[in-house]
Amino acid sequence: MKNVLIWVGALVLGAILGLLGVGWLDVLMNFVASAFTRLFQFVAVPTIALAVITTLMQLGGNKGVGRLFAHTLVYTLLTTIVAAAVGLVLYRVIQPGNLPVELVSQGQEEVPQGLSGLSYFDHILSVIPNNVITPFATGNVLSILLVSVAVGFTLSYLRKNQPTPAIETLVQGILGLQELLFALIKGLIKVLPLGIVAFAAQLSSQVSAGVVADSLGLYTLVIVGANLLQMFVVLPLFLLARGLNPVKVFRAMTPAVLMALFTKSSAATLPVTIRSAEERLKAKPTVARFVLPICCTINMNGCATFILVTSLFILQNGGVELTLGTMLLWLCIAVISAVGNAGVPMGCYFLTLSLMAGTQSPALGIMGIILPIFTIIDMIETAENVWSDSCVCAMVNPKEEVAPSE
Repeated sequence: MKNVLIWVGALVLGAILGLLGVGWLDVLMNFVASAFTRLFQFVAVPTIALAVITTLMQLGGNKGVGRLFAHTLVYTLLTTIVAAAVGLVLYRVIQPGNLPVELVSQGQEEVPQGLSGLSYFDHILSVIPNNVITPFATGNVLSILLVSVAVGFTLSYLRKNQPTPAIETLVQGILGLQELLFALIKGLIKVLPLGIVAFAAQLSSQVSAGVVADSLGLYTLVIVGANLLQMFVVLPLFLLARGLNPVKVFRAMTPAVLMALFTKSSAATLPVTIRSAEERLKAKPTVARFVLPICCTINMNGCATFILVTSLFILQNGGVELTLGTMLLWLCIAVISAVGNAGVPMGCYFLTLSLMAGTQSPALGIMGIILPIFTIIDMIETAENVWSDSCVCAMVNPKEEVAPSE
C-alpha cells in the first residue's frame, strides 16, 4: 500500500509540474523520461531472451511446459478476440461518420514517408532473423522470442540426452546472467517513482487542449471506450471466472500498468511486469518468466481493437459497404495481425498502415489525421495490453504445478 501511494503521489506531482509550463523544467522532465525509457529498453531485450531460455532449458523436457503454453495461448486468443469484438460492437453502436475529403487530403502529409508500400508479408519476413545479431540490435521482440525458444529447447534436449561439462557450464552461466539482470531490474524499480514524475510531467505538458469533434471524435470515442471496457469490465470478468479477485490482481500489477501507460511499449515494460508478478502477485517464477515474455509479444488486446476499428473507419471512408461478412473478416484479420505485432511504441499504427496499403482506400490521409491523437490512444492500448498480460499470468498460474526437470 505504501508503494501504491508513492506511485500515485509521483503521478500527481508530475502532472502538476507539467502544467506549470516552465521551459527548463519541461526540458529536464523530458530528459529524465527519455533516460528511464532507454534504461528499461536496455534491460527488456535480455529479459525476454533469458527468461524464455532459462525456463525452457529447465522445463523443456517436462510435459507441463506444453500445458503452460497451451493455457497461455488459449487465454491470449480469447481475450484478444473479445477485445476486437467489443470494438466492433461499439463501432456499430456509435457509428462514426465520414471525414471531409479536404481534411483527408491534408492528412497524407502527416504520415512518415516510405511506409505506404510496406506489406504485411514484409512485416512477417522481418520477424524471421537472418543472423544472430540483428534481432537483438533492432529490438525485434518476435525475432528474439523465436531465437530464445529455439535455444531453450535445444539446451533442454542437450542436458537430457547429451550432457557434457561444457553444456552445464553454459547453463550455469546463463542462469548467472539472469540473476544479474534481475538485480539490475530491482534497482531500476526502486527509483521508478522518479521516472513516473517525469513521465507524468511530460504527458501533461504535451497534451493538446484542442478537442476533436464530429466523425474523428466518435472514432476516438470508439477506440478509447472499447479499451476501457476491456480493461475494467471484460478482463475482470475473466479473472472472476477463474476465481481470482480483480482488485487484488490489479493492485499487485499497478507498477507495470503505470509503466506501460507512459512508455507506450509492453516490451520495455516487461522487466517491471515480471518483477511485479513474482514479488507482488506471487506468481511462480517458472510461470511468470515464461508466460509474460510470450504475452508481451502476442497478447495485444488494445492493438486488435485499434486495427479493427481503424480499418473499418478507413474502408468506410473509402466507400466500402461494411457488411456483416466484411466486418467479421476484418475481425479475424485484426486478431491475427495483433498476435504478430511487436510490442513497441506505434507498432499498431504502422501495422495498420501496412494492412491497408493493399486496399483501395484513403489510408494515408486518414492515418495522418489520426497521428496527432495516437499518442493518447497508444498509451491506453499499451496499459491495456500489459494488464491483459498480467491477467493471463494470474489465470495460468494457479493451474500449473510445474517442477523443473532434472
